[in-house]
Amino acid sequence: MSKVSAIVVAAGAGRRFGSAKQFAELRGLSVLDRTLSALAAHPEVDEIVLVLPVGKSGSRYRKRFGKVAAVVSGGKRRQDSVARGFERLDSGSDDIVLVHDAVRPLVSREVITRVVQKARKCGAAVAGVPVEDTVKEVAEGVVVQTLDRAKLQRIQTPQAFFYRVLDRALKKAQKDGFYGTDEAALVERTGHPVAVVPGDIRNIKITTAADLKIAEALLED
Repeated sequence: MSKVSAIVVAAGAGRRFGSAKQFAELRGLSVLDRTLSALAAHPEVDEIVLVLPVGKSGSRYRKRFGKVAAVVSGGKRRQDSVARGFERLDSGSDDIVLVHDAVRPLVSREVITRVVQKARKCGAAVAGVPVEDTVKEVAEGVVVQTLDRAKLQRIQTPQAFFYRVLDRALKKAQKDGFYGTDEAALVERTGHPVAVVPGDIRNIKITTAADLKIAEALLED
């Protein structure tokens, strides 16, 4: 069975939140602690590389979570942080690399399993949930067109890839000076197909203070 390594991206400054949201308290634990707990508890995750803000010590995370094999400082942008975490992996060509946002603390075991299993079959997989709202393309305050929401998905993390697939994508993006909003976008540029598996509406990304309140309510449910 191929090795599974997870890169947890926790280097953001949280400008929209007002502080580094990955360290905000969520029902007695930090958001990051809950995220690491979810990944560390998964039987298929072998190791975790944690990417923290520059100057932030990771010793407590290594002590608490035995699967945290390395802690590195993040880069200027999210993609740079992922690349720095990727450099610390000791993985083979067909090993699986998960990339997960630290601010998705409610990720379920089932979602992790689905992306890992799908990536093992096709080399690249992401979790997605259907778009329920009507989505319109807008330019200068005017609707350009209404998009077919039946063809649209909201993509979550973790995203999973063969090591060789993500390696190629990161190198091509760096060479081209391209920055994407997720790793799947980088892989798409190489021509490698990216499969989509069912995500979970509870797997929210905490971006604002309101999102933190929603996460608290979901934990109570």
